[in-house]
Amino acid sequence: MAKDKPTKIASKKHLARLERERRQTRLITSIAIGIVVIIVGLIGYGILNETFLKARQPVVKVNGDSVTMREFQVRVRIARQQYVDQYMQYYQFAQMLGIDPSTDSSLSQTLNQIQTQLADPSLVGQQVIEDITNDLLIRQYARANGIVVTEADMEKAIHDGFGYFPDGTPTPAPTGTPLTYPTWSATQYSLMTPTGAATLALSETPPLTQTPDLTATATNIPSLTPTAMATTVPSLTPTATPYTLDGFQTRYKEGLSYYAKLGMTETDFRKIYFESSLYRQRVSDIVTANVAHEQEQVWARTILVADEATAQSIREQLLAGADFPTLAAANSLDTTSKAKGGDLGWFGKGKMPIEFETAAFALQVGEISQPLQTTAGWHVIQVLGHEIRPLTDTEYKAAVTAALNQWLTDQRTGANIVISGAWTANLPDQPSLQSAFNDLYATATANANQVPQQPTPTP
Repeated sequence: MAKDKPTKIASKKHLARLERERRQTRLITSIAIGIVVIIVGLIGYGILNETFLKARQPVVKVNGDSVTMREFQVRVRIARQQYVDQYMQYYQFAQMLGIDPSTDSSLSQTLNQIQTQLADPSLVGQQVIEDITNDLLIRQYARANGIVVTEADMEKAIHDGFGYFPDGTPTPAPTGTPLTYPTWSATQYSLMTPTGAATLALSETPPLTQTPDLTATATNIPSLTPTAMATTVPSLTPTATPYTLDGFQTRYKEGLSYYAKLGMTETDFRKIYFESSLYRQRVSDIVTANVAHEQEQVWARTILVADEATAQSIREQLLAGADFPTLAAANSLDTTSKAKGGDLGWFGKGKMPIEFETAAFALQVGEISQPLQTTAGWHVIQVLGHEIRPLTDTEYKAAVTAALNQWLTDQRTGANIVISGAWTANLPDQPSLQSAFNDLYATATANANQVPQQPTPTP
């Protein structure tokens, strides 16, 4: 019978070594688990930050009220879409009329301005920051003064925006200021030659028709305020044909679906396009209530030349009895007014360079100015009329807009406004003109493919 192997007795030194190895193994395992946990945590935080936390970060704070990164990005996409839509409208309209944008300087300038805005996302982003700040200031004023927009107000605004009038189509009330045209004075009659008299008649008579202005500039490109946004959205264009509740609801859902592509929820849609517009209008009605419906204006004509000596010579000729329209046609560098004998028509304060404006308003009817220098050159001015005149509807709306903008500027002065620098790193660069043209070409190709092919004639 074999003898049992003797049991090996571990020494203390051996046991100590085994314990050290076990501790090292546990330490390495713990470190590995810790690293994995940290990596998973960082990945999870990154995903959480991108999908939730960053979206909730405030971008603009005004006196404690804020707008989040998510809403900011939605508004930027909306603003970009408006620029894209405007560009495509000009482009397609030019195609219909056979206008080459590359050779039409005015149209080319307008399209280039829009391209510049879209090419630099920070330009649109800064504009949206300004609009958000104004929106918060308006809402705070409304809250402090008991101005409330109810759900019923919202529903009516939405119905009106979609051209749905369940209580009957409203009859538009006249909003313009009645225009009155005073009788010419004897001095004014004596100033007018046959050429000038024709000019006077044109400047005093309101146009009977208006044609679309295709020569838009940076000053007449629609502002991207919520009010302007609500009026420029293609899907919100009211229809002249009454339609049923089902028809309205269908169009409303189509509008939501269209803007969902830009990340807009129904809550965003109602807030940005309708609620903000209502608050803006109601606050504007209060803070611009004192805007006058009439304004001191002058009617002037000018001859613009390059140097003081020429201006002085022209003034002396005028004082000696020379015909103003004739000298303007022969000498003026102002290509717009020279064709009308130098006539600038009626204008109020804030329409001309300050030096020109000050001189014109200081002249008596018939008086000829000393040579006057502006950034454009040297002017000789003659005033043909000076009176308080009612504003046209367009002029009054412009005055109200200017008054509201000045009020907003004043509100900013005393407000605590904090703009997060994070907005610059989180700017959407879509929609873009490239994507719009891709869609346009894809639609054109699809339509072309639907045209039946004509059979090839047999010889």
